[in-house]
Amino acid sequence: MKLYYSPGACSLGIHVILEEIGKPYELSLVALKDGAQHKPDFVAVNPKSKVPALDRGDGRVLTEFPVIAWWLGKSNPEAGLMPTDFEAETRCLEMLDYVCGTVHPQGFTRQFRPANFTAREEDQPKVVEQGKAMAGKYFETLEKNWSGGTYVLASGYSVADAALFFVEYWATRRSGMTLPSHLAKHLDAMLARPAVQRALQQEGLPA
Repeated sequence: MKLYYSPGACSLGIHVILEEIGKPYELSLVALKDGAQHKPDFVAVNPKSKVPALDRGDGRVLTEFPVIAWWLGKSNPEAGLMPTDFEAETRCLEMLDYVCGTVHPQGFTRQFRPANFTAREEDQPKVVEQGKAMAGKYFETLEKNWSGGTYVLASGYSVADAALFFVEYWATRRSGMTLPSHLAKHLDAMLARPAVQRALQQEGLPA
C-alpha cells in the first residue's frame, strides 16, 4: 500500500491506522504548502487534489478519509479497528462523517485557510475566530454526548479514534485550544499509543 500524505494534514489519521495495522506500506509526500496537490503527477493519482489518497497495493486508489478508514478496518479484521457489531459499526461511521464532514471543514479549514471563506483580506481574522468558535462548539457537542470510555466507542478502539485524534491534535498543537475533559483524556490516550508516536515521528511532528 502507499499513502499519499502531507505532514500534519488530516492524512495523519490514516497514517495512524496504517501503523496500527502493521502491514508494509509506503509514504508518498504531497507538499500541500507548495501546491503539489495541483501538479500533474498527483492529479493523475487523485483528481480531487487533496490528501489522503491510498493506493491499495493493486494500482487502484481510494480517496476520502472515511472511506479509506472504513476499507482499512474492514480489510484487516485481525487488527480490530472496525467494530463487528452492526450498531457499533454504524456509530463508528457516524463519527468519521462528523469529524471529516463538519469538524474539519467548518471548524478548522476556516482557521487554517480563511481566504477560502472571504474575498476581503481584512475579514480573514473574523473567519479564523469564527472557525475556532465553531470547533469549540463541535467539541462540546462530542463531550456532552460521549458514550465511550477512554475511546470514542463503548466497544473500544477503532478507526473513529484516529479521526477524532487529528482534529484534537490540530486544536491543541496549532490552534491553542483547550479540549473538554473526555476529549483531553482521549488525546492523551492517543498520544500514548506506539502507533501514534511512530506516525508523528515519521511526519516530523511534535508529540
